[in-house]
Amino acid sequence: MKTSYRLFGVHTLFLSLLLLCSVKASHAQSLQHKLDVQIRADERSDKDLRYQYRIRYSPSLKFNQTWSTHGFAATGDDFSSSHNTFDDGSADRFYLRRLFLRHQGNYGKTELGVIPTFKGRVSSSGLSKDGWIQGIRHVRDTNSNAQLEIVVGQLNKLNPRQALDTPNDIDYVELEYSASINDLFSYEFSMERMTSLNYLRTELRYRTKKSQHVFAELVKRANTTKVKTVLGIEGEKAYRNRDYAYFAHYSYVSGEFGLRAELTEDFLGTGHGFSAKLESQFTSLPFDWFVRFDKVGENNRILGGIKWSL
Repeated sequence: MKTSYRLFGVHTLFLSLLLLCSVKASHAQSLQHKLDVQIRADERSDKDLRYQYRIRYSPSLKFNQTWSTHGFAATGDDFSSSHNTFDDGSADRFYLRRLFLRHQGNYGKTELGVIPTFKGRVSSSGLSKDGWIQGIRHVRDTNSNAQLEIVVGQLNKLNPRQALDTPNDIDYVELEYSASINDLFSYEFSMERMTSLNYLRTELRYRTKKSQHVFAELVKRANTTKVKTVLGIEGEKAYRNRDYAYFAHYSYVSGEFGLRAELTEDFLGTGHGFSAKLESQFTSLPFDWFVRFDKVGENNRILGGIKWSL
């Protein structure tokens, strides 16, 4: 009886969300869209050269100053990947990955439905920004420099075609506190329950320049010595009247760390890894270009391509 009651309650919650969205849509104030496209070459040491594309579409419907609904659709057939491969007829995927209702107020925000994996900035040790969680997020501004976040839901349907399926269990719980110490230092600390395992996560960021940060992140499986560590730098640099964005980090992931490592990035698995990326805009074209190098163990990957937003 408990299981049946739980399933009935979850079904009712999601049906109520869809009904509320349809009712409020008739009173919507504004509809916004965001579309970004990427084309890249993917050269891996253990695979043939591939040419890939990515399309991500994010519509949002604003009802008033506090209520809105949001969607997110993308190519790709994996939680942590949103690319399709050219000349592969079996890989032309495009799925709606998120659909949720948001309430924004002076207290912070609340999101309900198939929600993002993040509340704002995506950390290097966080879950993939193209992923989803079926549940609810509540972010409370405890003061002007700190936030408390609580997320409860389901994270065991990792195929995009199942992203909008009705959840039937609660297997994901996250409690996170983030704060700024001063203008230079900020930190996060969280406790997570996902993929049937418990994790502790912490992050420290230091602003070395106006547009540059160095950061250190640690994720530890509870009651074990299994860890994921990240040390990195990111920022922007102007050179000859052009802005360049750069990013680089070293990572180490223990063997048997758990599925959480793959839910962050589809290439950098267990062991010692390194990643570096540089991007900028073409001088006379509305496109950005980028190059990236990844290495984990004996395998390496070089990515290069163009992207643009509409």
